[in-house]
Amino acid sequence: MKLNYKRTFLVGLAFLSICAFWQMYDNIVPLILQGTFHLNETLTGAIMAADNVLAVFLLPLLGSLSDKADTRWGKRTPFIVVGTVLAVVLMMLLPHADKTGNFVLFVISLFFLLIAMGLYRSPAVALMPDLTPKPLRSQANAIINLMGAVGGIYTLILISLLLKGGDKPDYTPVFLGVALLMVVAVVLLVLTVREKKLAQEVAKANLEEETEEEQKADKTGELTPGVKRSLTMILISIFLWFTAYNAVTTAFSRYARTVWGMEGGGFANCLMVATVAAIISYIPIGMISAKVGRKKTIMGGLVLMLISFFAAIFFTEYHAVINLGFALIGMGWAAVSVNSLPMVVEMCSSEDVGKYTGLYYTFSMSAQIVTPILSGAFLQYVSYRTLFPYACVFTVAAMITMSMVHHGDNKPERKKNLLENFDVED
Repeated sequence: MKLNYKRTFLVGLAFLSICAFWQMYDNIVPLILQGTFHLNETLTGAIMAADNVLAVFLLPLLGSLSDKADTRWGKRTPFIVVGTVLAVVLMMLLPHADKTGNFVLFVISLFFLLIAMGLYRSPAVALMPDLTPKPLRSQANAIINLMGAVGGIYTLILISLLLKGGDKPDYTPVFLGVALLMVVAVVLLVLTVREKKLAQEVAKANLEEETEEEQKADKTGELTPGVKRSLTMILISIFLWFTAYNAVTTAFSRYARTVWGMEGGGFANCLMVATVAAIISYIPIGMISAKVGRKKTIMGGLVLMLISFFAAIFFTEYHAVINLGFALIGMGWAAVSVNSLPMVVEMCSSEDVGKYTGLYYTFSMSAQIVTPILSGAFLQYVSYRTLFPYACVFTVAAMITMSMVHHGDNKPERKKNLLENFDVED
């Protein structure tokens, strides 16, 4: 059985558009809030956290709604198309509100824009497991993550080339560039991927691979007690490793300046090393996961992250070898992120993929709400040097809970004859 790489890249176009948007949101919206509307750090941070708060409630709900949808275009495509159209219209109101200094218009547009993005985030991510046979989902998710990274890089290039200096820069070209990419990506997706037909073929292949117990659970929609325990443990694990990783990524610029004495934007080089290492690792890690299993690959990734976090504790100033540690962090994070969503959706019935995709985001987003506050309290009231011990503690905790997960792994050894019954490269 081989992954259809062309189809998977096309499916990844929706995630590419999402990541392009969030890269712009994270970089441009704070500049508008502070530069145009003169909000302080606290209010800016509160508004910027709104997407995570909304995501906790919206993504499971909207993912579940897409599970129940049944249209001629499939379950997910209508959500993706409607969400993209609404998002593009609403996001173009933001630079207008910036130019006119209309804070009310900006906040209202931003609020509904975040809802529009939430409308298709879970359905877009759920499209991959819908259209990929279960044993190949880690490899497919590696491609999806790679597409997301491309979307983020596209936006960074736009910002670099189109955003001019001065006290009042014009953000419209950047918004237009991202909007154009979102429209083109989704149009290509709709024209090239026949969701309903492909989903039926993949569902048939998955049914042939499942055991009698799994088929029974699929029909009833109820998880067995053992699967429920595994699902609970992996969702807790997701919360824990996002708590560790996000604490480092959000506080590292301040840590590098305060503890290691790094000046200017030098800290960004470390984060860039981690990002590049992750991008390079995505596809090989997907292949490794298919051979050794998702759980083992995740545990290996957590080990790499733990080693790097622990080693960083002992550096009192910046040294070039730190970049090696960040490369390992990037590789470890790639191993974790490629396999965690496939493990979650492996445990659910084919009718609940959107719902469980939403649950995945609920736990990851919850961690990204909690950890900046919790780790920030340690930095402020104890010491900046608590950052990497903090990350170590939560990484170890994630390893403990992950060791209790006994379902959701890929099973490449089962149903070898499936290759003869289903050609995923058609």
